[in-house]
Amino acid sequence: MLNSLATDAPRQKGHLPTTCQLYTTASTCPHTGSGRSKRMAVLSSSVSPFFCIRKLLHPSKPTSIFPHCSTHAHISAMYFTPRSKPSSASAKFFEVPDLPYNEKEKIIVEQTFERYSSSEQAKRNGRGVAIVWFRNDLRVLDNEALVKAWGSSQAVLPVYCVDPRLFGTTHYFGFPKTGALRAQFLIECLADLKRNLMNRGLNLLVQHGKPEEVLPSLAKTYEAHTVYAHKETCSEELNVERLVRNGLQQVVLPPSPGQSTSQSSSKNPKLQLIWGSTMYHMEDLPFSTSSLPDVYTTFRKSVESKCTIRRCIRTPTSLGPLPKVEDWGCVPSINQLGLNEEKVSRGMRFIGGETAALSRVNEYFWKKDLLKIYKATRNGMLGPDYSTKFSPWLASGSLSPRFIYQEVKRYEKERQANDSTYWVLFELIWRDYFRFLSVKYGNSLFHLGGPRKVEVRWSQDQTMFEAWRDGCTGYPLIDANMKELSATGFMSNRGRQIVCSFLVRDMGIDWRMGAEWFETCLLDYDPCSNYGNWTYGAGVGNDPREDRYFSIPKQAKTYDPEGEYVAFWLPELQALPNDKRNFPGKSYIKQTVPLKFGNITSIGDKGSASARRTAFKGKQTKGHMR
Repeated sequence: MLNSLATDAPRQKGHLPTTCQLYTTASTCPHTGSGRSKRMAVLSSSVSPFFCIRKLLHPSKPTSIFPHCSTHAHISAMYFTPRSKPSSASAKFFEVPDLPYNEKEKIIVEQTFERYSSSEQAKRNGRGVAIVWFRNDLRVLDNEALVKAWGSSQAVLPVYCVDPRLFGTTHYFGFPKTGALRAQFLIECLADLKRNLMNRGLNLLVQHGKPEEVLPSLAKTYEAHTVYAHKETCSEELNVERLVRNGLQQVVLPPSPGQSTSQSSSKNPKLQLIWGSTMYHMEDLPFSTSSLPDVYTTFRKSVESKCTIRRCIRTPTSLGPLPKVEDWGCVPSINQLGLNEEKVSRGMRFIGGETAALSRVNEYFWKKDLLKIYKATRNGMLGPDYSTKFSPWLASGSLSPRFIYQEVKRYEKERQANDSTYWVLFELIWRDYFRFLSVKYGNSLFHLGGPRKVEVRWSQDQTMFEAWRDGCTGYPLIDANMKELSATGFMSNRGRQIVCSFLVRDMGIDWRMGAEWFETCLLDYDPCSNYGNWTYGAGVGNDPREDRYFSIPKQAKTYDPEGEYVAFWLPELQALPNDKRNFPGKSYIKQTVPLKFGNITSIGDKGSASARRTAFKGKQTKGHMR
């Protein structure tokens, strides 16, 4: 076991430790005694030894194009068909959305598509072929890249590249970049996108390979004049954009019809990147990103008073015709991605795709009428309806934040406006803020010292980290949250705050280990919100003002007073009296570390305000629709 001090290194695409040796070993949870097979990655370099934690799953990169398959049959199998599930807190399993997809619900979703579409065909004065490169914008509605491609061409070629780097390993600790649950969610998103494009006269060309290799080849084959895509902000994604642009510059398009070779100068396909991932458009901000306020409240008040949120881009109901494509490929299976299927049998099972996302908005806002109480319930932890649960679809781009904004405003007009309706927008502004911060601070979000270059002596103790990761810390509230994350790919916003605080403050573990584990597991992972939240929680974020330590006893008594949540995920606690479930003493496994402040057996938080100020500084997590 190695306990070392961490060092900074830039986050760059494809930058991995010099040596990666994989082996399998049997190990036992030191607290539960449960044996499990572990896939360990031991990382070493000429500079310093490095350990790597057991992987939840070990991805092997696919090496060939997906075989020809029946597109319609595959989509039919993947299309959103949730089963009706019990909705009580005692239920073991919930699907999100949990509406049975009957004829009535189908009509509601179709009406939503119609409401945000353009029934009148706009003038289409374009020429040739334009490519739409789908990335983290897997939707038809409010997709400006798709609409611009349609308007500038005679035929649109939608493309998704299954980039093998997405199924590689994380930068510092070699965890899988994409766990099996998020991969399955992505598969469902792609299948739904393919179907929705087909409903409008298009299709989705699925190609395995790096975008910088696939897109220039397609541009040459189809003589595409432009590749349209939504712009990203973090270094790995920006590097791919640069490589795609360079690749397109090597493609020479033939002369336009009626133009001789001597008359025309050689032309290359262009890459046109469009901003479309935030509620507030970057061009509408009252300051440059380099002058972005380091305090969220200052940012929020400024944009709310000085900016207007743009309306959703209306998508034409018909997007055809298609270019002639012999084989559109098919959405990959989980095994074709080099992963093993993991089925959610407990907790929440999220259904991927724009159709499911629209159904969830309808369910939460309109059918269950929960928007009006969102602020009062948002800190819950158990069940599907204490919060919106929009974040997985926002992260995949299956749902537009501007769409949510317009639906909130429609709800306020047709039903009521209150603190809860505003608070959903408040959380979306947090999400925007982290996105803009990633532009301002770049790779420093991924560095040990964060944007402020804070020097802290972090531990990388493997045994301690594994206890946290596996839910074997001896603290029921921590263990229940970590087991939920592994089992479902989701964790409540409250839970994320608590487990982050415990890892970095009580255990003193390198925050990047927690951030990379979340990158592996979370369905709603996006680098801006994930690393933005972890830098805040670790006290190395851009805003140094807040000083926050999350006391486990206090959090348990406030947010799980009856022990329902911990008993759900830790069945061995169900036999205990409700008030003992979070404080089980010797009835539960031994605690790995003592708490810095407060006692797990105490009635409340005994840490004084002055004592808290001596702890690591941090801030509660934001940027996720909770």
